[in-house]
Amino acid sequence: MNIQTDEYTYEQAVDYIESVPKFAKKNKPENTWELLRRLGHPQREMKVIHVAGTNGKGSVCAFLASVLMQAGRKTGLFTSPHLVEITERMVIQGEQADKESFARAFSRVKHTVEQMEKDGFYHPAYFELLFAVGLLLFQEAGTEYLVLETGLGGRLDATNLVERPAVTVITSIGMDHMEYLGDTLEKIAGEKAGIIKEGVPVVYDARNETAAAVIRQEAEKKHAPQYPCDASMWRICSKTDKSIDFILDNRYYERMRVTVPYLAEYQVVNSTLALTALRALDPGKEISDETAAAGISKTRWAGRMETVLPGVVLDGAHNEDGIRELIHTVKSVRERMPVSLLFSAVSDKEHEKMIETICQAVDLSFVVVTEVGGYREVPAAELGVEFSRHTKAPVYVQPDVREAFKEALKQRGESMLFCAGSLYLVGEIKAALLGMRQPE
Repeated sequence: MNIQTDEYTYEQAVDYIESVPKFAKKNKPENTWELLRRLGHPQREMKVIHVAGTNGKGSVCAFLASVLMQAGRKTGLFTSPHLVEITERMVIQGEQADKESFARAFSRVKHTVEQMEKDGFYHPAYFELLFAVGLLLFQEAGTEYLVLETGLGGRLDATNLVERPAVTVITSIGMDHMEYLGDTLEKIAGEKAGIIKEGVPVVYDARNETAAAVIRQEAEKKHAPQYPCDASMWRICSKTDKSIDFILDNRYYERMRVTVPYLAEYQVVNSTLALTALRALDPGKEISDETAAAGISKTRWAGRMETVLPGVVLDGAHNEDGIRELIHTVKSVRERMPVSLLFSAVSDKEHEKMIETICQAVDLSFVVVTEVGGYREVPAAELGVEFSRHTKAPVYVQPDVREAFKEALKQRGESMLFCAGSLYLVGEIKAALLGMRQPE
């Protein structure tokens, strides 16, 4: 049933937004600034925590939003991409934006864009349009804190038009989107460090000295207080198939025990970044350590080492660093039980290198390959051949994602099934789970 607004239904709004990549391209920041100006600069009415990075930025955002909600703060969360429904990108108090509010915000943005075009400005690109819609939604909801994930890079991203965030966070940096951000770690770090603002605290993953040096230099230039995070700050105590307990000990927390509700060790890093950002935001500890730890333990983040069925884990790993972290987790599980893999990838990722890396590192019980990504899809047969070159495990080829998922569940046995290689794959499986009866 269509949800009616004064102008557009939700379905019409989504159809229009999904058509935007066909006729609009990314614009100069000045064009998006004009859109925000005409909308009344909604971003100025919230305390913004701005997060950039190659890997982990979505998880850091989810941890921060959960902690702030646990502390009773009215919190908005803006992330990308969505897995099933476009409103996943705009979460208010832990709930996706409702369709009626989305359609209403879109209608206002659309009318503003039409006036801009008459005045000689360009139509916003896909992400720019969604960012504007999201800001109106958060403003309408009376959001106090907005946890804001960059789309791509940082320096030229639409989200970087927030003039004065409360704090900025830069997660781990790796080699991804090199065609847009540069072909060296220094260049990519420079783009991410572009979110650092004059005098605004910056929290960052300092484990890679090459990237950290670039961030330090930019922070010093902008007189931004620095909160570097490194491996000396945490000690893992215990792990289960669903969570990790660790001790956080630094100048902001004294031997605080934290439970991360994920089986991947990289979430220890991401939760540390989030907890450190909280102290940059709240140095007087109005939000107690106990409240912060409770918020971390209650975090839910779809498609990132997410257990969706007993023994079935979805992970959006789709680049070199993501696959490396996936392997680290899979190897730790492999010590206790067999592991299997449902895999797909898109054409602009180095899928054969990903496959070779996985097969060299992990003894898999079996592999199922499938196809995702529309025009960017890699044929399942091609992925099957690539796996067969690098593993002796049985390889099942099934182009249809739902059938591939059913096949993987059928073959799983006592193994833990990891589904990885693309966020498109994660989204397709999430959609399939909504439409199928979960196994007993």
